[in-house]
Amino acid sequence: MHSFARLRGLIPSTRTIAAISTRPIRLFARPLPSSPYPRRPFTSSPFIMAAITLHSTLKPGPPVPFVPREEGAVSWYACGPTVYDLSHLGHARNYVSTDIIRRILMHYFDYKVNFVMNYTDVDDKIIIKARRKRLLELEKEKPYTPEQIRHLIFKAFQAYTKNLPLLAPEDAAPLDEKNYQERKETGYGVVLAGGPLVPETKPGDAEAKVKMHLNNMDAAAEALKNGSGLDAAEDVLQPYLDSLYKETIDTSDQTIFTDLTKTMEQAFADDMEALNVLPPDVITRVTEYVPQIVAFVEQIIQKGFAYEADGSVYFDIGAFEKAGNTYARLRPESKNDTALQEEGEGSLSTALGGKKRSGDFALWKKSKPGEPYWPSPWGAGRPGWHIECSVMASDKLGEQMDIHSGGIDLAFPHHDNELAQSEAYFHDCCKGEHTWVKYFLHMGHLSIAGSKMSKSLKNFQTIQDALASTYTARNMRIVFLLSRWNDGVEISPDMRKQADNWETTLDNFFTNIKARLSEVDASSSIKDLSLSEDAGAKGLLDDFEQAKKDLDAALRNSFDTPTAMQVLLKLVRNANIYMNSGNPNVQALESVARWVTKIVGIFGLDASAQPPYQGLGWSSATASNKANVDPQTAVKLYAAVFNQVKQEVASLDLSGESIKSLLEQQNPEAEFAELEKSGEKDAEKLALPFIRATSKLRDELRATISSGAALDPKVKQAILALSDRIRDYDLTDLGVQLDDRVDGPSLVKFVPAAKLIQAREEKAALLAEKARQKEEARKAKEKAEQEKWEKAKVSPQDMFKSDAKYSEFDADGLPTKLAADGSEVPKSQTKKLKKEWEKQKKLHEEYLAKFGSGSA
Repeated sequence: MHSFARLRGLIPSTRTIAAISTRPIRLFARPLPSSPYPRRPFTSSPFIMAAITLHSTLKPGPPVPFVPREEGAVSWYACGPTVYDLSHLGHARNYVSTDIIRRILMHYFDYKVNFVMNYTDVDDKIIIKARRKRLLELEKEKPYTPEQIRHLIFKAFQAYTKNLPLLAPEDAAPLDEKNYQERKETGYGVVLAGGPLVPETKPGDAEAKVKMHLNNMDAAAEALKNGSGLDAAEDVLQPYLDSLYKETIDTSDQTIFTDLTKTMEQAFADDMEALNVLPPDVITRVTEYVPQIVAFVEQIIQKGFAYEADGSVYFDIGAFEKAGNTYARLRPESKNDTALQEEGEGSLSTALGGKKRSGDFALWKKSKPGEPYWPSPWGAGRPGWHIECSVMASDKLGEQMDIHSGGIDLAFPHHDNELAQSEAYFHDCCKGEHTWVKYFLHMGHLSIAGSKMSKSLKNFQTIQDALASTYTARNMRIVFLLSRWNDGVEISPDMRKQADNWETTLDNFFTNIKARLSEVDASSSIKDLSLSEDAGAKGLLDDFEQAKKDLDAALRNSFDTPTAMQVLLKLVRNANIYMNSGNPNVQALESVARWVTKIVGIFGLDASAQPPYQGLGWSSATASNKANVDPQTAVKLYAAVFNQVKQEVASLDLSGESIKSLLEQQNPEAEFAELEKSGEKDAEKLALPFIRATSKLRDELRATISSGAALDPKVKQAILALSDRIRDYDLTDLGVQLDDRVDGPSLVKFVPAAKLIQAREEKAALLAEKARQKEEARKAKEKAEQEKWEKAKVSPQDMFKSDAKYSEFDADGLPTKLAADGSEVPKSQTKKLKKEWEKQKKLHEEYLAKFGSGSA
């Protein structure tokens, strides 16, 4: 299994301020080496000749031809995470989709890909989180009384209302935990019910942010009510403490920040490994590039595209455009979006002054008290967010790269600013506008209830939680494969169901193919592939050839994985139809299965498989682990089951010759010994002799029952019980499924034991529920029967006399007068009473006939 962490030995350790070199820095002197790997087509079929096209944000519209700078090689820089918190499903969408494209380029189109990714470990969000965390820790160390703690939380509670202005209108009494709930419903009830803040609009990020702030206030209000302490109200306390004490934090010791970033970097690497995302070829970190960033900024200033102001350095968009360059090439419509510009600058940079224009962005930020800092010609400061990637990507990939990628939310201002400052750095007035990136790939958002999944909105599920509860890594990847990488994804129950069905279909296909092949191996009679004799096989192979063409066309069309996934599904369904047609050609099925295995391996759906993906079906992690186990150990449990079953069958003392023959002649130990001698390491193949021998004994037991032979009832019951136990417990617990067939031996399938056990338990639970319902129905019927005859005891002449509503009755016991006023019973009511009387008369007669008059 690969690991992001293994790359760390190749990366220098984080530099401290004192260790930063003052010698001149030589930037970007290493060109990308030429690739020793010639580009090779995936197959030699003549249809694989079309160019690859892809959607590039730099060129809106249809996909454009993909022509890397160097034939057979791709240079790629991916924007990595800002490591201040755990990664969520939105990050999974970005990095898994990126990984899928990378794998297709590498393992389908045979490109040599140099993949560089950064960790942003200097950023406003990191500073804020680390500082606030430290301030809360310091506050907990103070000897506060319970009343002082409550007062502190209350002050933070009130200060937090700046995020929710409708909670504290000007003419209202001060907000406290007592009136909070009422104010919350009055001010934000519509949002809490799923509606928009602004009438006649759709809910989105703004509404998600309101809910996040309300959740924080809920926790603080509860802490005020029950006195639960500082931890319970940390989300409102931390910004309040930061507003009071942020400038008191000593940032000369940067461990306050690096402790956080190192922890979150490791968590991200672990998440990516769990999702089967290939590690980058090169990892860079901002803290390891500060000297290079300073030099890069100096060069941009020297070229006239940046200026210093009050210790900060800003990119001069006006000068850049005046020199013939284009700004905001990715999102020209967002060029003047001040909200996005401010978000890109970071929440700690709003007080920085000296800009010539509001759109100019920081290359270097003057550090304020409570922020980390590095030396520079402009004073103590830190890199701007956008400059980081420009420097690191250019250092590793030179003045032009083939691909730059990231989430679509980075397009403006982050990537547009990257482009501008990098092209300013490499600008040559004699050569015209520089092209720093050939193709920009932006992965679509992942949304929940219409709003982008975001850490800042707290409307996310972490990757760790998702994998521990609702997803497997394969299932999550299938969900993303079923959507175009550059489209938004709204995860819905229907999408999850579609992914589950796709995976189940392939699971069953691989399991059945393996079972068929092991059956053929056992009989040693492989059917030759003769298309003239097998029209079904010819039809399947025709479908196979068409599937290869269709999949190739889909992948060349901007990596259209949704279409590719449907191609695979259609081919597998056709193969299943042929497999169930009677006597299928196993070679034809195997050819299809191995190709499907290769493609799902290329898509990264099998974490245990390695390129060139020449296996068949999913590579079991358990089987891979067992491959290193001693063969005798690997088959120990299977051999034990066979020997136990053999003894129990022998103890039945059945007279059938076939059973006696099996007991005497079966020798799975000898077959296993031959496999061991040959060097076989596949645990499933090593176990097959014992499984087949066990299955044959069970088949003979079943045949004995179905033959109609005279058997003692106790023996027959013992045979049935043993047969069921072998199938449902002995072999199931070892990950072996037996499919009983009427016209042949049981089909042996290897299925994860956990899956089989779960199915067994679900079946048992279903049977138990049916038995419970049956017993309840029996009791209800019995009770109804008792109530029926209890009622039937009463004669029709007496049935109404106990009813206080009536005062007089006729000779048959029918009411004639009402007790309330002595009036006669209305005719309409009399008619109804007569019907009831007739019904009771019939019921009473049944009772007398059944039990006799003495039972009344």
